[in-house]
Formats: sequence, structure tokens, C-alpha cells
Amino acid sequence: MADSVVTVAEVKALKTQSGNTRFVLRDEEGREYTTFREQIAREAVAAEGRKARITFHEQQRGNFTNVYLDAVEPLEEPEGEGSSEAVEEVAWKTAVDAAPWLLRGEPEEAVPPEELFERLQPFKERVADDIHGEPSDEPDD
Repeated sequence: MADSVVTVAEVKALKTQSGNTRFVLRDEEGREYTTFREQIAREAVAAEGRKARITFHEQQRGNFTNVYLDAVEPLEEPEGEGSSEAVEEVAWKTAVDAAPWLLRGEPEEAVPPEELFERLQPFKERVADDIHGEPSDEPDD
């Protein structure tokens, strides 16, 4: 038996020629793991789109190697991972939306990218810090 942490890309239920249901978990790298046990399939479906610790074993059959899924344990996303990216995205969107006020009105000609970044970056950082609940380094006006 082997263990691995994978991102579950999808889980499919397929009917076999004998009428049984074969469940196939495919990870983010395209590797497939098979099980016929419904409980394991339910756990796999619960982990779809997320990271999971899987236990599996391989079985050689002629020229083929079957990889059988023995267990699936959905993992919780560590706090801050993923959510930090979302905070950064929201903070940038807020800064871009506030750009006309940060630039003191609509500019008559295009603002060079470096200057725009320099003016929006501190505001974006303050928004991100506020979302995270961290105190800002800059004094409030």
C-alpha cells in the first residue's frame, strides 16, 4: 500500500460489463485510481476539487497495472492558503475601483504604469491589511 496527497480533479462512476459500478478518481496530474466500494467513492466525491490523502495499492494483471483506491481522506485547506490569494485579488480590485479618487480625478492623459502602480500599491496594501485584520503601518489621515 502507498499513501499520497493529491488534488482530486474528478470522480466518475462507470458501469462495468458485469453490471457493477466502478468509481474512478482522477487527480490533477491525470493519474487514475479505481474502487468498487461506495463509501470510498463518497469520500472521493466529497474531496472533489480539493486536496486529499489517498491510500492505494497496485495490482499487475497481464500487461496492465491496476491502481486500486483503498481510502480517501479530504484535507482541510490550511488557513491563509488560498484565502490569501483571494484577499490580494479583492484588495487589487478595490484599489483599481478607487483609482479615479487616488489619482485626484480623471487624468487628461494616460498615467504611466509605474506611477499608477506606485499610487495604487499602498492603498491595496491597506485594504489587504484591513481584510486580514492587521494594523496598517501608515497613520490614518
